[in-house]
Amino acid sequence: MQKRKYFGTDGIRNRVGQGMISPDQVLKLGWATGQVMQKRGLKSVLIGKDTRISGYMFESALEAGFIAAGIDVYLVGPVPTPAVSYLTQTFNNDLGVVISASHNPHEDNGIKFFSSEGQKISDELELEIEAMFERKMKVVDSEVLGKAQRIDDAAGRYIEFCKGTYRAKQKLKGLRIVLDCANGATYHIAPSVFKELGAEVFAIGVKPDGVNINKSCGATDLNALVQAVDAHRADLGIAFDGDGDRVMMVDESGQIADGDAILYILATMTGKPVHGVVGTLMSNLGFENTLKAKGIDFVRSNVGDRFVKELLLQKGWIYGSEPSGHVLCLNKISTGDGIVAALQVLAALVSQNKKLKSVLAEIQVYPQELRNITVANNRGVEENTRLQKAIQQAEKEFAGKGRVLIRASGTEPKIRVMVEGQDLTQVTKLADELQAVVESEFS
Repeated sequence: MQKRKYFGTDGIRNRVGQGMISPDQVLKLGWATGQVMQKRGLKSVLIGKDTRISGYMFESALEAGFIAAGIDVYLVGPVPTPAVSYLTQTFNNDLGVVISASHNPHEDNGIKFFSSEGQKISDELELEIEAMFERKMKVVDSEVLGKAQRIDDAAGRYIEFCKGTYRAKQKLKGLRIVLDCANGATYHIAPSVFKELGAEVFAIGVKPDGVNINKSCGATDLNALVQAVDAHRADLGIAFDGDGDRVMMVDESGQIADGDAILYILATMTGKPVHGVVGTLMSNLGFENTLKAKGIDFVRSNVGDRFVKELLLQKGWIYGSEPSGHVLCLNKISTGDGIVAALQVLAALVSQNKKLKSVLAEIQVYPQELRNITVANNRGVEENTRLQKAIQQAEKEFAGKGRVLIRASGTEPKIRVMVEGQDLTQVTKLADELQAVVESEFS
């Protein structure tokens, strides 16, 4: 497979004004994508975005680019990434586009693509778009320019879809839930979903101003959620990231339920036999052992929800997740969806009259240190001799009772160091040593 020049593991992402994430480049990206669509006989695109301030600029740029290529544009405004996947299918569009940098701060933005079936587009299509991008932009004749229209009821349609995925006989009446919407794309959707299913909802992170998305809130920073759960004496808390494709939960005592824990609940409490699930290289070893003790197969994919999904489809399984909160329920929706995943967890808890805290106590979790180290250049991790020797030495010290994973981020200039094992002191010591090597070699 030819190496991609612009697309990363999850679309295109960068600091606003840099590289491909500048208005002129995004305009041309829309045109290039539109040209590829024309060659394939495709005619319409649906565009959604999260709440970061640069979304206005890039929405207009993409709109102009697609129209210049003769593609009709449907604008749905701020909605979660999975909503674009769903709405692209609902409105019979040929392509869906999300303007979002997911869990990143407002200074960043990005572009993600979905097919007409709500799937992330193929590597082959990304390469075709990149090749077209290199050509000189030429606007189609005026009589065949695309047209644009705004869809006003998109959020309402998605709310009803989410509610429809909740199948428990008992609704959520009597549950006190705190929702942290990260000042992102779920701010006007998630509270309605859970309220209309009967829960008493206390919502935070629902006042986006364009620059506070993911800032000290949401799935990447659970402190505000833990404090709100305690203050409201809630049964549990649920946090989404900026574009709503991640979810993290906390119980009434503030204990965190990450993607591993959510996957455990889906695998063991849905009432239907689950033969196997997919995690990633980052999934906790103790969690894996807990699942296997219950007779549930567990396999790891590379990091990235697209790789989780690929393995699920190969295995014919339904549930998969990343510890960071990307959770796939392929019997409900074709992509990771924070709201839908949370609803499946609540349905399982309500049906079995269990509290989140009691279920979390069933999961064995090994101590884990995760260091996200900002570097000048994160390329060459696997080729760096000194770092590879340090990894081998750490694994030797673990003697089979722990794991080391060091990888370059596909979305940020960071190197991620993960160390886990049965002994916390040893885990911390080895994580410190490996972090020192990374900082010495790459900073």
